[in-house]
Amino acid sequence: MQLQSLSQGLWPVMLTPFSYNNKVDLKSLKELTEFYIQSGASGLFANCLSSEMFQLTESERLQIVSTVVKIASKYKLNVAATGTFSTDMTESADFIKKVFDTGVAAVVIISNQLGHIEDDETVVKKNLEKLIKHTKNIPLGIYECPYPYKRLVSPSLIKWMEQTQVFYYMKDTSCNPLAIEKKVAAIKGTRFSLYNANTATALSSLEMGASGLSPIGANFYPELYKYMLDNYRKKEKKESLQKLNDRLNVMEGIASKCYPYSAKLFLQSRKLNLTTQCRIQHENMRTEDYINLKSLEAMRCSVMEEFDIKSQK
Repeated sequence: MQLQSLSQGLWPVMLTPFSYNNKVDLKSLKELTEFYIQSGASGLFANCLSSEMFQLTESERLQIVSTVVKIASKYKLNVAATGTFSTDMTESADFIKKVFDTGVAAVVIISNQLGHIEDDETVVKKNLEKLIKHTKNIPLGIYECPYPYKRLVSPSLIKWMEQTQVFYYMKDTSCNPLAIEKKVAAIKGTRFSLYNANTATALSSLEMGASGLSPIGANFYPELYKYMLDNYRKKEKKESLQKLNDRLNVMEGIASKCYPYSAKLFLQSRKLNLTTQCRIQHENMRTEDYINLKSLEAMRCSVMEEFDIKSQK
């Protein structure tokens, strides 16, 4: 059966738990996947930058995605996962097929893998055409991944991508309301869905017509974003939701420090069984950073109480 569209709502960018000997911890990954789902996730973005995807082997990527898909399928949730780790389109197409075989709804293309930093969008489009040709009807997505460099995708290219009939998912990292508005307008009413990674523009992007949110904050307090998504269409909630968005924006300033280590440490405080082990390099946390993270947990509890939001942990 052909995929009609992806579910709207919250799409957490998943972490990868590692054991203390630096192996992928599948037991903790299963618990973490359940946590996202029980906290209100509408879909899951596995094998992304938050997953430390560049520090994983090919077999680990496939193992992680397969594990997540198996759990998500019990709840009939869509999973998207990155499938391009090379500027060689034949190599990328081969891995896209392997990722799709795990059962994901869509395989995500990293925009910066479609050309070198000095290349313009004509090169990007040609490489997209090659991928589409070699992957045939596999549902695809696009991700403006910040590493190794950020390549934003223009509204005109997004419109062309939609017309290929194989694109379903876009993770926008422009952090720019005007850019988001133009991208959303380019795919309005189609199967191609835009999910905003940026907390500062979260509420405004939903009001513009974005299909959902995919922020790093969902690795700390997904329930708060779920509440925003559930209520942003209600006029009487507009003022309070703006207040919530303002809080989340300030909170992310703490959350993003030493990420993803900070997220794993924070989830420990929420009683999840995972280590703080990371493969990706991150800043060392200072004493004040640990204090700030404790304050972040206190703020989470306070905001949840103020908005009467129920917690899973």
